[in-house]
Amino acid sequence: MANPEHVERLKKGVAEWNKWRRVNPTIRPILSGAALSGANLRAVLRGANLSGANLSGAHLSDANLIHANLSDAKLSEANLIHANLSDANLTGANLNGAKLGGAKLNHANLSGANLSFAELTGANLSHANLSGAFLTNAKLSGANLFWAKLGGAKLNHANLTGANLQNADLTDANLSFARLDRADLRWAKLGSANLSNADLTDTILRGAILRGANLRGANLQSAALVNTDLTDADLTGCRIYGVSAWGLKLEGAKQQNLVITPSYEWGPEITVDNIEVAQFIYLLLHNEKIRDVIDTIGKKGVLLLGRFTEGRIEILERLREKLRSLGFLPMVFNFDKPETKDFTETVRLLANMAHFVIVDITNPRSTPLELQATAPNYMVPFVPILEQGQDPFSMFVDLQKYDWVLKPVIAYPSVDRLIEVLEDKVVRPAEAKFNELLARRTEQLRVENV
Repeated sequence: MANPEHVERLKKGVAEWNKWRRVNPTIRPILSGAALSGANLRAVLRGANLSGANLSGAHLSDANLIHANLSDAKLSEANLIHANLSDANLTGANLNGAKLGGAKLNHANLSGANLSFAELTGANLSHANLSGAFLTNAKLSGANLFWAKLGGAKLNHANLTGANLQNADLTDANLSFARLDRADLRWAKLGSANLSNADLTDTILRGAILRGANLRGANLQSAALVNTDLTDADLTGCRIYGVSAWGLKLEGAKQQNLVITPSYEWGPEITVDNIEVAQFIYLLLHNEKIRDVIDTIGKKGVLLLGRFTEGRIEILERLREKLRSLGFLPMVFNFDKPETKDFTETVRLLANMAHFVIVDITNPRSTPLELQATAPNYMVPFVPILEQGQDPFSMFVDLQKYDWVLKPVIAYPSVDRLIEVLEDKVVRPAEAKFNELLARRTEQLRVENV
């Protein structure tokens, strides 16, 4: 119970109270369970020195405690609903189980404070210092933690549903099993944080720093991971169905056993080992149209490589028109300005997907480089064509050692003649070579007993 003398001294005003505290520094005020709420305290407690005081179970709802010194105070189970604790010093305070719903704690110093099981729903903790604070099982749903400092804080099992954690510093914080669904963590610092088994469903992690963070078993379903830094993070066993993964930094990240099936879906779990390809794999498995598109490209896609400039654009257009009439899907890669952009990776991707490749080696610039990057590595038919009167580039002969680079080079005197012979001299040999390569790939497995 509260000490009546201490309660009366407090009610005389902050100036008298603080003077008494200075004269009696060893006395620990006992205000536990005191009915200190209401209008009579709206001004009384502003800037009050309550350090070390026992306010356990005190009724301080709506109290004005701006700039109050509550360091090391005992506030367990205290009622501080809607209290104004802006800029208050709560360093090391015991707020275990305290009711702080809707309280103003912006710019407050709560470093090392015990807020375990505290009720902080809708509280304003913007710019608050919660470094090393204990928030285990705390209720922070809808709380405002904008720019808050939570480095090293213990937030395991805490409820942060819908909390605003934009720009918050959660470096080294323990958030294992915490609920962060629908929380806003844009640009938050979570380096080396423990988020194992945390619920991050629908969480916004745009621009967040999670370098070295532990996310093992976390639920990231439908989370927004745009420009998120996951360098050296551990994502093993995360649920990532519906995640938006764009511009991620994943150097050194562990991505084993990522679950791409939703938690509510019956049936076996499907896992992949790369968060950036997870959505694509899921679409392949569940979207017949996507499978049809890839199948169409593999059966009908023809990649056209060459430098079709300076009046040679007609060749490109006629080739496309003819290929379409034969039922193929032309994919064009025109090396117009090779000196300004590296096209190698794109060409590799398209070549690997194509049914066959037609490459015009007339007046080459980038073509030698792209052929060198693709022909040796992909068993796809390459049909070289060349305008009569031109010579192939010197290194082309080295590429002809691969049997999928067709021989001889088809030299055409005019566009009309090229189109006239295209089906017999280009398409049919390419189709025959494709079937030969397919048979080679599907050749019966040879077994050697040892």
